[in-house]
Amino acid sequence: MRSLLVIQQSILCYEKLVTKLQRLDFLALLLLRLYLTPVMMQAGWTKLENFDSTLSWFANPDWGLGLPAPALLLSLVILLELAGGLALLLGLFTRLTAVGLSITMLVAMVTVHGKNGWLAIADASSWLADGTIFYNQAVLTASDKLAKVNQILQQQPDYDWMLSSGKLVVLNNGIEFAATYFVMLLVLVVYGAGRWLSLDYWLSPKVARTVTSEEERA
Repeated sequence: MRSLLVIQQSILCYEKLVTKLQRLDFLALLLLRLYLTPVMMQAGWTKLENFDSTLSWFANPDWGLGLPAPALLLSLVILLELAGGLALLLGLFTRLTAVGLSITMLVAMVTVHGKNGWLAIADASSWLADGTIFYNQAVLTASDKLAKVNQILQQQPDYDWMLSSGKLVVLNNGIEFAATYFVMLLVLVVYGAGRWLSLDYWLSPKVARTVTSEEERA
């Protein structure tokens, strides 16, 4: 009987804790927005700075994406990533913005990263390349290539300087990052920008009605 009482009290404490944590849901949504803002704006800015080369990549069917109306599509993507990143920061039109950006992530996953598997960085020890979950031969052979590169570079007198910013890796360019951003954007599509710290919240009719009612009661 005593054990049952302890279990019931533990469940009640857990439910109270969950209730209190739910009041902080706006912080989690804010952190998602703050994380995604520089990622999206940097992506748009990089495309804008390298407009001509990016346009060639969008247009070329042999070594690029081979998209129709590449100049228009590239301009729309740049606008979406730059303006969308700012909109996420402000929490303005968040769901609509997140839908647009999530579509760009899906397109990137299918057209750019999909053929490379999951991993962004080639890690032969990963379950996502060694056959435990996925098998990626290109990732498994990257270790030998990287070892060869390091062997050559070690013969250079400035080898330590070349690695002073971090160890060398092989870029696999898989869907990992794009998929992660897609999931984060999907959360914003479902839950919005969150309360208190977004323009969407303060501009919503529900908040406006609440403020008006409080003023009338005062």
